[in-house]
Amino acid sequence: MSYHEEDNSGKILLAALAGAGAGIIAGLLMAPDKGKATRDKIGTAATKYSGQLGEQLSKYGEDLDSKFKGYIEKLEDLGLTGAGSKLKLQGDWDTAKGKLKQQYAQLTDEDLEYAEGKGDELVGRLQNKLGKAKGEIVKMLNDL
Repeated sequence: MSYHEEDNSGKILLAALAGAGAGIIAGLLMAPDKGKATRDKIGTAATKYSGQLGEQLSKYGEDLDSKFKGYIEKLEDLGLTGAGSKLKLQGDWDTAKGKLKQQYAQLTDEDLEYAEGKGDELVGRLQNKLGKAKGEIVKMLNDL
């Protein structure tokens, strides 16, 4: 006796399509609003929640950034990070500029322009001009 298995994949596919079609028709018939109104409501809700999500992510990002900077400062204060990892200029900047110009004749006033809070720009210019690593430049400036 031979066993013959029927191929039911066509029947399953037809049943799935019929079920999906019935679901779509039922959804259309039972929707409280017209299609455009429903799409507008969905769009409004999506815009509202995406804005809230963006604000929350921004807030968490700022919190994380400030905490990270705080931890880095603590590590630097404890001496656990490499020398020269944070720029801490002390004293008269004009005197420091004079010392730098004596050591490195190729530096110009533009290269040594420093404004409060713009230490990274100064370090970047000196890196380009002197061809040294950031850590070396920061340590050199901190040691002045």
